[in-house]
Order: sequence, then structure tokens, then C-alpha cells
Amino acid sequence: MGGKEEQDEMKLIVQPDDGLMPLLNAVKQAKNTIDIVIFRFDRAELERAISTAVTRGVAVRALIAHTNRGGEKNLRKLEMRLLDAGVTVARTADDLTRYHGKMAIIDDTLWVLGFNFTALDIDRSRSFGIATSDKRIVAEARKLFEADSTRQPYSPGHDRLVVSPESARNLLIDFIKGAKKQLVIYNPKVSDRLVVKALQERLKAGVEIRVIGKVDKRLSSVATCKLAGIRLHVRSIVRDGTAAFVGSQSLRKLELDGRREVGIIVTDSRIAKKMQAVFDSDWAESAPKKEEPKKEDEKPKAKEEKADATLAASAAR
Repeated sequence: MGGKEEQDEMKLIVQPDDGLMPLLNAVKQAKNTIDIVIFRFDRAELERAISTAVTRGVAVRALIAHTNRGGEKNLRKLEMRLLDAGVTVARTADDLTRYHGKMAIIDDTLWVLGFNFTALDIDRSRSFGIATSDKRIVAEARKLFEADSTRQPYSPGHDRLVVSPESARNLLIDFIKGAKKQLVIYNPKVSDRLVVKALQERLKAGVEIRVIGKVDKRLSSVATCKLAGIRLHVRSIVRDGTAAFVGSQSLRKLELDGRREVGIIVTDSRIAKKMQAVFDSDWAESAPKKEEPKKEDEKPKAKEEKADATLAASAAR
């Protein structure tokens, strides 16, 4: 799909800057359908907006993870509340370690999120989300939602919807291999063997790579830093300032091969540049500062000069 048309169809959400309002407003304005995938959820105002959407005739379906660490009771309580509100609720299968994707389809717009529907992720963490009305990508996301809701196999059909475990590894490695000048990455831990190999190849080709997060020891020459002042939750890559990936996939074997994760590849250069600007700002705040050479202490130097003059005068006597 061409540049201008695609640019008009996509929007970047930056957390914590944008907060819940973009998504909340979309739910409040929904006319026909809302399909939402939930891994963690504690935003009461979003729950109320979903319930209100049902009362005005919107068909709302929620696909809720069968488990998450430490919060399974809350998921089951949420299921009951949504059922009571008239939402059609399904639970993910348990064939994968986790169903960790964060996604919503509101009318004809797909929201692929790097954050959960929680105060911690939205208000106190660095993350991104992408809203797109690209018809083919939206249709592919609907296909994924239907497959997971009915516990049927999913067969990938679009090269920009990044789905683990079916397509993520190949799509993300190809995306990395396409870098000519630069890759900037937010990721808690880059460790997958084949991803590491692809990054090593880009390093040898002269590509600059910076990571906010951690990397495997095999990537020890990559510049890294820990995000300062805010929690790191996003998983994203910006390539050459012109294309980007946003999703729930860490670049680890488990997330690529053993869990349901969802992401999107963006070819809108305006969005990529905005993400790059956020990264550069975070890097400037977080990367270790180079120590400036210490200025000579003038007072000790003056004392030394005075002592030298005294010695010279004594020698002259």
C-alpha cells in the first residue's frame, strides 16, 4: 500500500504521554463492533465504557487470557463482570505458555498495543501502540481473533501483522536484516539465537545498533542502557528512521516460539521518525554520560609554584 494512503490510516500512541484517552474515546465512539484481547486489565473507566457500548447496541466480544502471572483470579472476576454487562466472553486455549498479545478491533480500526489495559503500563511505563484502518491488516487481525476465540489453528496471511509463534521469527529477522544504517531497539532482553545472529551480521555490515534494555553477551559490542526514570515495557524496533515494529514480542525464544504475541510492522516514515525521537530522548536521559576531564585544581598548583620559588630563593642564598 502506498505511502500517503498508509500514513492517513495510521496513528502512533506513546505511553505514558497519551494515556488511556485515545483508546477510551474510540470505545465511546464505537458504532458496531468491539473485539478486545485481554491479558491484564484494571482500568475501571475502560470497563464502564465497554459496558455502555453494549447498552447502545454495539456487539462487544472479549477474548481473555486463560492465565497470567499472579492475576488469574482477577481475570476470572473480570470475565463474570463482562458477562453480566452483556459482553460475549471467550477464554484462550492453554496450548501455549501464555496468550500475551494486546489487541483491539473497534469498528474498522485495529489497535496493536505494546501495553496492557492497566494503570502501571499506561501511566507509568514507556510503551507504544499503533492504530490502523488498513483494510487488509484489519481483516487479518479479525481472522486471528476468530481463530483464538474458537480455539482453531491460525494461518498467517499478511506480512505486517506479526504473530507468535506462527510468523514472528521470520518477519522480525527479515525486518532486522533490512537495516542499512541504524537499528534502535526497546527490549527487556534480546537473546534469541537467530535474532542475535542477524544483529551480529548487521553490526559487521556497519549498521549502528542501540538497545534500551538488555542484550545477550554475544552482543557485547552493542551500545545498551537501562531506561531511567520510568519503567520499560515496550517492545519495538525502528529501522533506518523509516520503518518500525511495535508489539508484545521480546526478542527471546519463548516469546517467538512458545507464546501468543501480536505486533505490527509500520512502513509509515512519519511514525517511525516519531518513535525514533522518543528513543533518542530516552537515550539521552538514560545512557551513561562520558566523564569530562577533571580541571586542574588551581590552588594546589599555586602552592606548588610558591614552594618552587621558595626553594629557588634558598638555593640562590
